[in-house]
Formats: sequence, C-alpha cells, structure tokens
Amino acid sequence: MTTSDTTGRTGTNRTPPVPRHTAIMAVAILAPIAAAALLIPFRGHLDDADGALILVVVIVAVAATGRRLAAAVAALSAALSFDYFLTRPYESFRITRSADLTTELLLLVVGLAVGELAARGRKARQEAEVSGDEVAQLRVLTAMVAAGEEPHLVAITAAAELRALLNLRDCRFSRDRQGQIATRITTDGTVVVGHETWPTADLGLPTKQVHLPVRGNGEVLGYFILTPTPGFQVPAHRLLVAVSMADLLGASLATDHGVSSPS
Repeated sequence: MTTSDTTGRTGTNRTPPVPRHTAIMAVAILAPIAAAALLIPFRGHLDDADGALILVVVIVAVAATGRRLAAAVAALSAALSFDYFLTRPYESFRITRSADLTTELLLLVVGLAVGELAARGRKARQEAEVSGDEVAQLRVLTAMVAAGEEPHLVAITAAAELRALLNLRDCRFSRDRQGQIATRITTDGTVVVGHETWPTADLGLPTKQVHLPVRGNGEVLGYFILTPTPGFQVPAHRLLVAVSMADLLGASLATDHGVSSPS
C-alpha cells in the first residue's frame, strides 16, 4: 500500500527515525565489538596493550557525545570484546593471565572516567548556553528601560521573559496591594514559604502562587504573581536573574512620574 507525501509524490510508508539516544547506545555496544573483531587477523602479532589502546579510542569517541551511560556501556563492551577476541583462549570469556584481567579492569575504569569528564563538559556547555540566554533576556529589558518605554510594556515583556526563565504556567504583574503573602522571592533570590527557605534547586518552585516584589525608590511598587510548573527545578542563579528583571521594571515605574505607588 502506498501513501502520498507532502509534495504530492507517491511512495512507500516511511520508517520513523531512530531516536538519537537509542542510536548512541547501539553504537556504544557495537562499536567496540566491531573494532575488536577487525583486529582478529592481527591478534597473534599485536601486543595486548596496543589492542587495548585501540579500544580506548573507541570508548573516547562514544564518550564525546557527553552521555555518561553510553560511555560506561562502551567501556563494558570494550572489556568483554577484548577478553573474547584478543586474549587467549580466544572466543572465550575465560581469563587465564592476571595481566589480561588488569587490562580489562583498566578499560572499565578509563571508560567510566572519560564518560564522567565528558558528561561534566556537556553540562558545562549547556549551562553556558543557558547563561547566554539569560543575559539576552536581561539585555532586552535593560534596553527598554534605557529607551524610556512605557512601564506597562516593560511589565508585559518582563512577565513573558519570566515565564520562559522559570518555566512558569502563568506570570502577571499587579500593582494592587497584596494581602498576606505566603510565598515570596527575596532580594537575594531565596524562595521563602512562611518563614522557611524552599529548596528550588531540588523541588522547584512551590505549586501555589509565588510573589516576586517589584521595588523602586526603596519601596515595593507591585508584584509579579508567578504560577509555577510543579517539579521544574530552578537553580539559584535563575532566581537572581528574576529579581534583576523585577528591579528593572521597578526602575521603569519609579521614573514614570504618572504612576504612583500601590494604595
């Protein structure tokens, strides 16, 4: 049976693409096996250390993806492949020499170590990219305030940026005086529930509304009312960025002579 694609041409049903994670795990398993198998014609003349180094190169290549689990799987596959294909007795998982056992253990240790380093490097790159996005968000608001944009436009933009920054379900600015505030973000980026500090890096923001005060001229001029997404972890530096956004709106409100403090 045939189907038509978006260009109007007729063709067979297409196979869905393989997820990237699945493909990487398949490579982590098969690449060391293939590398060891390719060395079979040379194993009688190849030093064990040379064979192990070739497999280490394969492990490093897999670890370069930045996935710790894939590197560990590649290390295990390399150790087993080394034992099966390149150590006597061949095509057997028996180990008869202590040197071979040491080499296999080193393959595992190297794989785990390289995988850990690669995963940390990947995380650092991701954090650097996120930090760049946060700087861009602050730059947008700073430019608006410096250009003298209307405070309500700054408030709308800041609310949108806060939704993206903190992965909020909703965010709105209110100049109305709030009643008792159960949960708030302090000037140092700490989330306080009642009198207790809330661990946002582990638990995310509380599931109820969170108030972010907007200050200008030394007084509270309003609040961002945040509706969090439950379970979304929020690192401390993002909360500090959120406070800076609120401060920028506060500066805009304070310089707008037609706007008074909430009554």
